[in-house]
Amino acid sequence: MINKAIITAAGRGTRFLPVVKSYPKELVPILEKPNIQILVEEILSAGIKNICIVHRPEETAIKGFFTPDPKLEEYLKKTNKTEFLNSLQKIWDQANLEFIPQGDNLPYGNASPALAAKEFIGDDDFAYILGDDLIVEDNPGQFLSQMIKSYQDNNLDAVVATQEMPTEEMIRYGAVVPHNNPQVPRQITALLEKTTPPPSNFAVLGRYIASNKIMDIINNQDLSKDNELWWADALNTLSKQGLVSDQPISNGIWVTTGDPLRWLKANITYALNQDQYKNDLNDFLKTL
Repeated sequence: MINKAIITAAGRGTRFLPVVKSYPKELVPILEKPNIQILVEEILSAGIKNICIVHRPEETAIKGFFTPDPKLEEYLKKTNKTEFLNSLQKIWDQANLEFIPQGDNLPYGNASPALAAKEFIGDDDFAYILGDDLIVEDNPGQFLSQMIKSYQDNNLDAVVATQEMPTEEMIRYGAVVPHNNPQVPRQITALLEKTTPPPSNFAVLGRYIASNKIMDIINNQDLSKDNELWWADALNTLSKQGLVSDQPISNGIWVTTGDPLRWLKANITYALNQDQYKNDLNDFLKTL
């Protein structure tokens, strides 16, 4: 069973300066919730209770956000506004949250959070969630649950989340290389970054289910592009040693919050997917 998940939140988010000078990018809001709360809710809805958030060493705001605040709760009770903390209360009731700083001794790169969390991972397989990528779906956690099912049903070493994209947009994304193995549904042999022509029209996004085997690979992996430690490099090695497949999103939309424009588009996409916002927002957009 997959009962552990890691959220990577150790980047500096420089494209969001100056606002992230005072708090981490993962707390920049999508409507009324911080980006990272949406990720935690998705993971919980997929049945994973043990969640590790890997953050910058000096950063304390993420842990502070997820820590109960008795004074605020008392105020909301007195003013009959307790519903504003309902979503956080569910997290406090359900999640086992662990906050781990990514030490300065580790290299920069999106595989380094796995090394920072190696004690949390232990000998278990796990979900690996990049903090910039969100999935807008009617039933949060449904897609992640599908990834876990695929991983278990096909005895895989990893599952990579993808979304089919038009060919002309693929230059912006990494793509999977399909193997076309009739014995293994959607087996892939590699992830390639922004190649022309792309090896497929399935762009890679920040959701992975991985066997614990990947930890030995990362431990012995050299730095590569931009002198960073890359998760994709580890998956490419794993795909040569075992079975790795991709899982396309079927009932949802991938949005990324990596820069201000895409963060804005993510907010609009979320709002248009919620009954309390979509009609007013549609009317407003028509006036622009």
